[in-house]
Amino acid sequence: MKNTIIIVAIISTGIMSGIFFTWTNAVKPGIGTLNNISYLTAFKAMNKAILNPLFYITFILPVLTMPISAYMNYGSPNFYVFKLLLASTLIYLFGVFIVTINGNIPINVLLENTDLQKISETELSSLRENIETKWNNFNLIRTISSFISFSLLVFCLFKYYE
Repeated sequence: MKNTIIIVAIISTGIMSGIFFTWTNAVKPGIGTLNNISYLTAFKAMNKAILNPLFYITFILPVLTMPISAYMNYGSPNFYVFKLLLASTLIYLFGVFIVTINGNIPINVLLENTDLQKISETELSSLRENIETKWNNFNLIRTISSFISFSLLVFCLFKYYE
């Protein structure tokens, strides 16, 4: 059971790290070259498309499996594995989950609630200016945090089997 939980944590955290990396490295720079209405329309469509059951499950799995894995390793002979699992959990929880809830989601909601066809070019420009850099910075935090968390989990798995 202990192995299954850490493997699920590794896979789900790795997938999330890849998703955030792709958005940071390709998606946002790619749509960043578009004009305001095209950028905001594309961003709005992608935000809507990614909110699906598979994404939700993959996003939540690390929040559930990492603390369980840390708890299951508390008091084990490799106590540093517990500490690394705890660190990985906290990094994901604060750097991914909390940043998403308090940073990215409010920006996504603002964009979703804006009728892009009914605002002026000046308002489109202002909206883009208001959300683009903030969202990208929050996503960079999520990218780095999820990668560090994933790396710590993989390291723990190797240490566990030493």
